[in-house]
Amino acid sequence: MGKKKSQLVIVPSDLEELIHIVRGQRVMLDADLAKLYGVRTVVNQAVQRSADRFPEDFAFQITQQEFTSLMSQLVTSKVGRGGRRKCPCVFTEHGVAMLSSVLKSPVAAQVNIEIIRTFVRLRRLRRHPVS
Repeated sequence: MGKKKSQLVIVPSDLEELIHIVRGQRVMLDADLAKLYGVRTVVNQAVQRSADRFPEDFAFQITQQEFTSLMSQLVTSKVGRGGRRKCPCVFTEHGVAMLSSVLKSPVAAQVNIEIIRTFVRLRRLRRHPVS
């Protein structure tokens, strides 16, 4: 149960930079999740095939205004985020957890564990800020 099968390395601070606030919720962009999982469009396809597993509080499509605002706040490179036909889908902590039941690869499982730990760490920091 506690054995590590591969050498996948995910830096928590890198994950924290991929978590954004939209509509008052911490979320991750579909493109960022796809990159972490090492897949292209599988994330959105999985959601479409299993729409009943992703209610609005798990995943939702952001508006053009929210997307523009989000992109203007990002300090990191925007390479790979352009050229979209529609606004991205974002996933809350619960949506990311649900992805693990839809994407069944070992990489997806490992990535999900680290992402959930990061969401939890951010929640704890909010409750108990370090001075």
